[in-house]
Formats: sequence, structure tokens, C-alpha cells
Amino acid sequence: MSPSPVSSTPILRRTLIWSAVATAALAVMAAIIGFAVAQGEGLVSGLLGVLLAALFLAITGISILVANRWYGEPLYVQLFFAIVLGGWLVKLGVFFLVLVLVSGQPWLHPTVFFVSLVAGVLMSLVIDAVVLMKMRLPVVSDASLPTEVPEDRAPGAANGTPDNGPAS
Repeated sequence: MSPSPVSSTPILRRTLIWSAVATAALAVMAAIIGFAVAQGEGLVSGLLGVLLAALFLAITGISILVANRWYGEPLYVQLFFAIVLGGWLVKLGVFFLVLVLVSGQPWLHPTVFFVSLVAGVLMSLVIDAVVLMKMRLPVVSDASLPTEVPEDRAPGAANGTPDNGPAS
């Protein structure tokens, strides 16, 4: 694994931190509104919807951060896409499993659950957009420029002998 960080790493970290803070605030709001709408069932449904949205949306950012640890390795591209695609497949499978398990449960208020889930997704999209618009990322990222122009080197300087012109 290469110690060289990828230029998207600070963006992903900031997005995850902002998402965690916003998720906490949204969870409190969803719990209060859910309790006002449907008492205990609404409270649990609101919290579950927000937490599921935050968890599933964070999986992508975390998988990219994990995959970036192999930047510079010969198989970086293959590892990156395998890890990110694996995260998406796990997320999709777990999401459908959770929906099947909670559907029809007596302690779940479907409307509060759905609205809080959608609110969590929208919150994450807004945070992603704001962070990406405010972050400064170089147009040519993760590239290094040469430190010396080979044509500027004096002829013969490469082998340690100065070039004094034609030999007499």
C-alpha cells in the first residue's frame, strides 16, 4: 500500500464527518416528529429510517477511502473497483433484506419510516453537493511534474565531462 494519499481523500473524509453531524440532527428531528405523529412506533420508525439512510450512504464513501489505500499499487484500479462494487452489492443486499424484515412489523409506522429514509438520502445528497462545490481540487490531480527539463542540461554533463566545444 502506498503512503501517497489520493486527492479525493480529504473530500470523502469531510463528507463523512458532515454527514455524521447532520445525521445526528436529523435523527433528533425524525424522532420528535415521529413521536408526535405515531408515538413510540413513529419514534422508532423515524430513527430507523434516518440511521439506515446514513449507514447505507456512508458505505460508499468508506469503501472508496479503503480502496484508496492501495493507490500506486500495480493492481490499484482493479482493487478499487472490486472494493467499491463489493460495497455497493453488500449495501444493496442488506438494504433489501432490511426492507423485507421490517415490512409489516407492528412496531413500524411505514409513512414515518419512508419519509425519514428519504429525508436522510436528501440530506446526504445536499451535503455531497455542498462539500464538492466548496472543496478545491486540482484539475490535474495526483500527477507529478518533472523537476528538470532534460533539454536544459548541458551536453556531456550526464557523464561528468564538460563539453568545451570541438576537440582540437
